[in-house]
Amino acid sequence: MNTIAKLGRMLREKEISCKEMTVLFIEAAKRLNPELRAYITITEETALTAAEGVDKKLRAGEGLPPLAGIPLVLKDNIVTAGIRTTCASRMLENHIPIFDASVWEYLKNEGAVLIGKGNMDEFAMGSTGGTSYYGAAVNPHDKCRVAGGSSGGVAAAVAAGTAVYGLGSDTGGSIRQPSSFCGVVGLKPTYGAVSRNGLIAFASSLDQIGPIAATVRDAAIVYDAICRHDEQDMTSKGGAQVSGALKNDIRGMRLGVAREFYENLAPDVDRVMNDTLKTLAEMGAELVEMDFPLLRHSMPAYHILSCAEASSNIGRYAGLHCGYSPGTYDDIDDYTCRARSEGFGAEVRRRATLGTLVLGPGYYDAYYKKALLLKNAIKNEFKRLFGQCDCLVVPTVPITAMKSGSEHTMEAYQTDMFTAAANIAGLPAVSSPCGFDGAGLPVGMQIIGDKFEESSILSVALAFETQTAGAFNKTLGMVVEL
Repeated sequence: MNTIAKLGRMLREKEISCKEMTVLFIEAAKRLNPELRAYITITEETALTAAEGVDKKLRAGEGLPPLAGIPLVLKDNIVTAGIRTTCASRMLENHIPIFDASVWEYLKNEGAVLIGKGNMDEFAMGSTGGTSYYGAAVNPHDKCRVAGGSSGGVAAAVAAGTAVYGLGSDTGGSIRQPSSFCGVVGLKPTYGAVSRNGLIAFASSLDQIGPIAATVRDAAIVYDAICRHDEQDMTSKGGAQVSGALKNDIRGMRLGVAREFYENLAPDVDRVMNDTLKTLAEMGAELVEMDFPLLRHSMPAYHILSCAEASSNIGRYAGLHCGYSPGTYDDIDDYTCRARSEGFGAEVRRRATLGTLVLGPGYYDAYYKKALLLKNAIKNEFKRLFGQCDCLVVPTVPITAMKSGSEHTMEAYQTDMFTAAANIAGLPAVSSPCGFDGAGLPVGMQIIGDKFEESSILSVALAFETQTAGAFNKTLGMVVEL
């Protein structure tokens, strides 16, 4: 498996040049992308320029940061100056940003090598990738299955081995759900730990950027590189470094097992999670049974809050300053109507319309205000639970990857039912592979922690990964054999 530490060592010991390594990953991305649709844009020129810069430093004997020269993929809602950023939408099909997102600026300054921009659900609205204007990303483990959403392209690229790690965004589960489907590690940090400056917004009070990687240690390394206070984001607080704080021992830790998260699971997911809990108990953790009755209210609250915020964020696109421009129109009102109806896909229009409705007269008190009250209640519920345990260990998704073409089924909308609560409360959560179903599709466990407890949840995931010798981290890294 091509990990950050392995490839970094090879570069420093000059077993391979950064340019040679980069060419291998670019060729793999180009070869597989027509089938996987993991990338919207492959950034070959940008990657090779960065690789040459890393090689120059190596020849000069300079020390390198951990991520220097390591190939990555960025979700296509993270803006990149001079590089097309589409949000997988016709509205922004030809959008070229004039500045870099803070997270990309951090990584670029470390010498990271950008292989491309990852496919996604349009404006991050979806759970299968199926709302993308460019077609859904495909699951590398089964080409007839979805990679998940909305960060499906990033998860697919990492799982297929065409990038070593990536950055996605998570509003209601969009990092963790595709990570579970694709058998990789996906971390949603605490709200405010990572800057959102340069992230094209879906729902600003819920959105958070985070890493997707093949292993827990890789996810921790990437998190350390991006968890900084940023004055350009008024919600930014930064976070503590975690790589050096990770522990491989969970003896004595109290792991909460909330009953509601274990209801209505697919049989194979239920089996895998039971085996996982048994392993964690054998490792010395104390399993604490508890109830989370508000879980069933998290999805209605999430959809009301996210759609309300989306209606405001989407409202800035009228095709005037940037975005899709209709060919013919009668007047400015007709222009705006055509730009939005033709530039946005059906799901984006649907959610923006719903958000406008719940903010309108006669509906604000009935829906939006109640959703805000539920948000506070869910936060308080988590506080109560963390008084009894150190972390929660629950399934990431109640099912494994769905068959392609499932984007508008009720099953697709319910894949966020175990993930959205962490966004509502602003808590950190990680999905880590823990087994397979009968068809060999990955199953992920989700570990949820209290605010800024990234080191705790990653330690549990690392201890499990070590105990099982990484048996469930099945990225297909053989496409670039190093």
